[in-house]
Amino acid sequence: MGLYTRIASGLLFPLHERLKRHDSVRRRRALETSQWFGRDQLKSLQLDNFKSFVARLYRDNDYYRQVMEDAGFGPDDIRDLQDLQRFPFLTKPLIRENVEALKSHNAGPLARFNTGGSTGEPLVFYLGNERVSHDVAAKWRATRWWSVDIGDPEIVIWGSPVELGAQDRVRAFRDRLLRSKLIPAFEMSAMNLDRFIAEIRAMRPRMLFGYPSSMALIAERAEAQHVDMKGLGIKVCFVTSERLYDKQRETIERVFAAPVANGYGGRDAGFIAHQCPHGGMHLSAEDILVEIIGPDGQVLPPGEAGEVVVTHLATGEFPFVRYRTGDVAVLDDGQCSCGRGLPMLKEIQGRTTDFIVAPDGTVMHGLALIYILRDLPEVALFKIIQEAGNRYRILVVPGDGYTDAHTAIIHSGLIKRLGEDAEVIIDLVDDIPRERSGKFRYVVNQVVG
Repeated sequence: MGLYTRIASGLLFPLHERLKRHDSVRRRRALETSQWFGRDQLKSLQLDNFKSFVARLYRDNDYYRQVMEDAGFGPDDIRDLQDLQRFPFLTKPLIRENVEALKSHNAGPLARFNTGGSTGEPLVFYLGNERVSHDVAAKWRATRWWSVDIGDPEIVIWGSPVELGAQDRVRAFRDRLLRSKLIPAFEMSAMNLDRFIAEIRAMRPRMLFGYPSSMALIAERAEAQHVDMKGLGIKVCFVTSERLYDKQRETIERVFAAPVANGYGGRDAGFIAHQCPHGGMHLSAEDILVEIIGPDGQVLPPGEAGEVVVTHLATGEFPFVRYRTGDVAVLDDGQCSCGRGLPMLKEIQGRTTDFIVAPDGTVMHGLALIYILRDLPEVALFKIIQEAGNRYRILVVPGDGYTDAHTAIIHSGLIKRLGEDAEVIIDLVDDIPRERSGKFRYVVNQVVG
């Protein structure tokens, strides 16, 4: 770690957090101790935190006090982590209907946030300083797993309106101090890609952070233009907010000559899991309780795929209790070779809207269809949209050498997977817009979404 990085991570950033009344420095230090706890010690910590959280909700939050009274239990009835299942699920419609009631009486300053609304109406919610401090600490801990730290030169490939709208003088000054540079992820034209490549080469960052689709697109452009991105000193490429596909990982690692570290979470659910250098997708288990549920709402054991349900124990000011994320994942009951006691996710399969339903009712992940198009070099970009029970629209940006024969290959391949009753419509387009957040979704099920 260089001298400037030590100053930035040990002095400048802690001062910044203190001025914002964030407790992230103390919290990160605690997390770096608890990550080595054994399973029993970690579960004991989780239970203590859960009990304190429930007591706080009963005392300060009208919404959850009523929930508990209606269900016939109180804080003194919490005996183990299984008692989490006494609480009902929290959904996006419930939050929209009760956004004011969910604010606790003793909440300090609350910041308004919203999701991108890529599957419908954006979700508006609020975060307090406690929640933000915990999320910053969890991300900071995971960053340090890779021998990089705040203050190391970083390029962020992002597109959230929150980040882009905050580029005022104070933020710009802070980013300069911490050696962080933002690249707008929703401006991925060929001209801009070349500019981004030049900026990365000029800055020679120690780490990249952003959407896997955007990072892979930059890598593909550099490779196509025969621009060498190796030897820049990049130690790790952090990706998050989208499903990471194997081909994207391979491309990013090959072009930048650096490992990809996958992260999973969201602004609403929090920083849920991050990959360590040994490959484990570790849950931020001290602060976040994760359940995997089946279609009937029952909790599933490790190894079975289901919807991710999150309880964030640092959300006393605006609670997220058994929050249904809409994501599909599998828990892992193994132990990572890194030695950390943190539980792991075995697989992150994507959002429920990333699944396609064939006319006969067969549910398949979008990957089953994606490879039909991805294996064609003549396809520059694509998107698969299920518009109805048996109607599928495929947007295709043709690349060099694309002909009618490729359209026929795509059509026959999709019919083979979906069945003869599927109506497959292939539209050749000049471009496919990204979501408002800057993310790119290869598969969208409008029937589910």
